[in-house]
Amino acid sequence: MNMAPQELEKSASQYATNAIKYDSQGARGMAITHYQKASESLHKLMRLYPDSKLNKIYAVRMKSYQDRIKALQSTSLTDAEPVVNPAASPEEQRASLANQTKNNFEDMVMKERPDVRWVDVIGVDDAKNALRESIVYPTKRPDLFPLGWPRGILLYGPPGCGKTILAAATAHELDGYFINVDGSSMMSKWLGEAEKNVSKLFKMARGYAEREGKPVILFIDELDSLLGERTNEIGGEVRSRNQFLTELDGINGKGKNIKLYVIGATNKPWSLDHPFLRRFQKRIYVSLPSLEAREKLFVLYTNPLKLDGRVRSHTLASIFDGYSASDIKDICQAVQLKVVNELFSKSDYKEPVAGENPSEPRDISMKDFRETILRRKPSVSMDMIRAYYKWSEQFKAL
Repeated sequence: MNMAPQELEKSASQYATNAIKYDSQGARGMAITHYQKASESLHKLMRLYPDSKLNKIYAVRMKSYQDRIKALQSTSLTDAEPVVNPAASPEEQRASLANQTKNNFEDMVMKERPDVRWVDVIGVDDAKNALRESIVYPTKRPDLFPLGWPRGILLYGPPGCGKTILAAATAHELDGYFINVDGSSMMSKWLGEAEKNVSKLFKMARGYAEREGKPVILFIDELDSLLGERTNEIGGEVRSRNQFLTELDGINGKGKNIKLYVIGATNKPWSLDHPFLRRFQKRIYVSLPSLEAREKLFVLYTNPLKLDGRVRSHTLASIFDGYSASDIKDICQAVQLKVVNELFSKSDYKEPVAGENPSEPRDISMKDFRETILRRKPSVSMDMIRAYYKWSEQFKAL
């Protein structure tokens, strides 16, 4: 009979904990045995539950265990660097492990004061207006909002349409902090740490808001990795979801005087568990760029390129209907690579030498763009667009 996923996860976690303990004590043989058993438990989990969002994390952990086994097997005991100093006191060893865990967590989180302005965000005007109404205006004039205002915002839509830059621009508008974390990375490298990571994340965000009195935008990308519906849930997923719910309720309740906002982003809103949706009072669709926005994007990305006089941004915008903002950037990059490749492929091409003007590629033409569209299709299908509209009809909240 197969073990339940929670039992396998617990087993792997226990083996890993024991392996680290033996490793720190210099008991190489016991450490290798327990690292191997932890790997086997993870491998079994991945085989039994191939669709689990945690499998990427399990794979990383398995590799780290196997790498440690190889290090212990290929070197003498004195040459193998332990995970903690075996000569240290038990208190020092615990502090060392705690510091490693802290560093692993901080590696997952990007903290910055973003230099992204509203004018840098092309198109998506509905989304910009909704963010101003929900976050910017209430933060600047809280006296005008006696009933409160949203603290949880969901941005959903096709990939490459500007969800991250929208959140960063909001933080810039408020002269606040922008904490950016990938939802999938919150499923910790170390089993059983996902719940703690969620708690640490919100504690960090509250700390910035309380200490400095500045607004904090906590941006969680791939939110569905944390809050998506699951057919076969594993213990770590359940605990992390419940912890996230507790933290978000805390912001909407006791934390109303703190300028902390949670903006979640997802390309798959239909994967989100319905009970979590009501915690995001604003649910904003970030759509593909309009004709006008596409024209502005082509102006932006072709500006540093050499174009012939017949290239028109409005014509390009019409041709590339259905392409996302990131698709348009990739298109412009592709045509530049095309003409540069032609330059290097010429039989008479010579590397530039000092004192000579280097050879330059020819100007980019409309023909280059038309040929590129044959090789590069939109990253977003019409089926996906229909799915977004269908979900919006039921759950959109501007």
